[in-house]
Amino acid sequence: MNAAQLLVKCLENEGVEYIFGIPGEENIAVMDALLDSPIEFIITRHEQGAAFMADVYGRLTGRAGVCMSTLGPGATNLVTGVADGNMDFAPMVAIAGQGATTRMHKESHQVLDLVNLFDPITKYSTQIREPEIVPEIVRKAFKNAQAEKPGAAFIDFPENVADMDVGNSVPLFVQSPQQSTAPVGKCRQVAELISAAKNPIIIAGNGIIRNKASAELVHFAELVNAPVATTFMAKGVLPSAHPLSLGTVGLKAYDLVSYGIDDADLVICIGYDMIEYDPAYWNPNADKRIIHIDSRAAEVDTNYIVEAGVIGDMKNSLTRIAARCESEPRKPMVKLREKIKHELNKHADDTGFPVKPQKIIHDLGKVLDPEDILISDVGAHKMWVARMYQAQRPNTCIISNGFASMGIALPGAIAAKLVYPEKNIVAVAGDSGFMMNSQEVETAVRLGLNITIIIFNDNKYGLIEWHQLRHYGRASHIDVTNPDFVMFAESFGAKGYKVDSAESLVGILEEAMNDGTVSIIDCPVDYSENMKLTERLKSLTSIDQE
Repeated sequence: MNAAQLLVKCLENEGVEYIFGIPGEENIAVMDALLDSPIEFIITRHEQGAAFMADVYGRLTGRAGVCMSTLGPGATNLVTGVADGNMDFAPMVAIAGQGATTRMHKESHQVLDLVNLFDPITKYSTQIREPEIVPEIVRKAFKNAQAEKPGAAFIDFPENVADMDVGNSVPLFVQSPQQSTAPVGKCRQVAELISAAKNPIIIAGNGIIRNKASAELVHFAELVNAPVATTFMAKGVLPSAHPLSLGTVGLKAYDLVSYGIDDADLVICIGYDMIEYDPAYWNPNADKRIIHIDSRAAEVDTNYIVEAGVIGDMKNSLTRIAARCESEPRKPMVKLREKIKHELNKHADDTGFPVKPQKIIHDLGKVLDPEDILISDVGAHKMWVARMYQAQRPNTCIISNGFASMGIALPGAIAAKLVYPEKNIVAVAGDSGFMMNSQEVETAVRLGLNITIIIFNDNKYGLIEWHQLRHYGRASHIDVTNPDFVMFAESFGAKGYKVDSAESLVGILEEAMNDGTVSIIDCPVDYSENMKLTERLKSLTSIDQE
């Protein structure tokens, strides 16, 4: 058995189902070994798409998604997706072929120092220099990638090492450390602070999803009777329909939910990753009393000085704290929630064309079941999805908000459909973000996947225009032209739709989701609503909660 065959055995040992990637000359030994493996190699049309697929697979399953490339340009094409997975705390392992060790000491065709290239954007980056260390390296890569807070690992595999004999080497036993339980004294301290608070609020982050602690969060929030605001990546940890839900925080602008945080005398941050939403935006004066409940100690930040913290297994922490709290007869911001609810439904029956983004989001919520999954790309539409899409379950609205990279929606939808073939999967993208990885339509069609892609089409980089207009009052270099997306879809063997009225959108969405193939919906969008939202948020006044 050679080292490449051992590597594949080690990946099987880790429970790997799929490897997303592109074959190349320097990874042919691994490609050959995969012919005798139950692992399915998903051929993509670009390595960035492969990395995004591994990223979203890891986020949805909690198990490391795996992507693979050849050396040089193949490996550098992985960088954006690997960085995205690492900053979004998605477990993933990237593997790249490399030139032979006999030519790495000098200038050599396509050879780069990949270990140092990937080191700043991963939790672990290394090269396999001897065949017998393959089991240790693979085990360490997966252990690091999947440990809380999860992220990316990178393995550089020289072509000559891949062909070397490994003797009697075998995969290592898979072990995962158990998270520590919450200290009793800290739980008591936090419970006392909560009981003394008159108007607490909870900021719930993606750590709750990663730790599968949504049920414990709901029980805890109901017991202490505190309203819950979620980050973009935590949508659904508390159902949007729940009476304690205040919706989403994360807009840099002052939004309705900001009043809830302003009025709170205690902010309970649970599984909160500040990479998503800088505390300077919600605690600008650094005067809020903050409780930190997480798997790791709080980051050092001037605007995030913790009154008390509970570190450990999040489900255990919430259960232990709840056991020391009494049900509180608070009135949790009822008028604020009603105002937010009115805002969310205000454009439900709008007939304007091009279609308002609020109307598109409302109609998506209307046709998708609570267990279906929406994957949002990055762009102006992401802000509307984050603010207005009503997720009822965790991990049913996937938003990249750490690295926040354009181009993730279509590859992410492919991964989501492989994980959950029984669910409807909808990718939501702007025209520019879609074009960044549009070649993966062929991948989805070839795999026979039933996914729906809706394109918010404004023929420009709409989010950048929004920022330009806010800051300078004029736009600069943001206009683009697009193909006929219906013909584009049909050229790949997919189905294409063009929305020509707001009233037709629901019917088109329903038809597309039942097509049994890849469907692309071109929906012209009215992004004049962006600046209208900015002006409305600027003019917000205080809200009476009594």
